[in-house]
Amino acid sequence: MKVTVDFDCTPEEARRFMGLPDLTPVHEIYVERMKRAVTEGVTPEYFTDMMRNWGPMSDSAQAMWRTMFDQMGGRSK
Repeated sequence: MKVTVDFDCTPEEARRFMGLPDLTPVHEIYVERMKRAVTEGVTPEYFTDMMRNWGPMSDSAQAMWRTMFDQMGGRSK
């Protein structure tokens, strides 16, 4: 036997029905930061900070990313 149930609701209604949190403020902050990065330009330090915040990385991995972005930006050590 196969049973199919269709719900006709908006994403907001589905989120509330399932008891999920409203992440709109977090999304707005993220979008604003991405807009700022595009308009103001992105520096290797910005990427280093972003990678550090996204997950644990060793110092050697941080150095690799820094070197790569320095080379992409025309900066060399």
